[in-house]
Amino acid sequence: MKIYVTSIFVDDQDKAEKFYTEVLGFKVKHNIPLGDNRWLTVVSNEDPGGTELLLEPSDHPAVSPFKDALVADGIAAHSFEVKDLDAEWKKLSDLGVEFATEPMDAGAVHMAVFDDTCGNLIQLIQMKDTTPS
Repeated sequence: MKIYVTSIFVDDQDKAEKFYTEVLGFKVKHNIPLGDNRWLTVVSNEDPGGTELLLEPSDHPAVSPFKDALVADGIAAHSFEVKDLDAEWKKLSDLGVEFATEPMDAGAVHMAVFDDTCGNLIQLIQMKDTTPS
């Protein structure tokens, strides 16, 4: 068994598609009209056959209070792994991405948290090399 799709609630699918593809560099895998919304998934260019991220509309009444509570408490909705956090932080900062938490040491990882402009905080992590020298 493996995870094939996971979702993140977004306030606006068009805005989310633009941010997740043009800013973060993911690519659209599925874009299927479903009434007023779409089955819109993106994947990593580094792993196009990997787990899909569904940019799911925040239409359900329970979603907004849930997302607002997570953001208010500084809790990230998702975590993405990067190879070089400092380089990714600089690249995204230069593109205007707002970070709630700048790169910091967090035990086994180096991490930062940014605002995805769609109502979510997203955590970036770089795994530390824990191999003994």
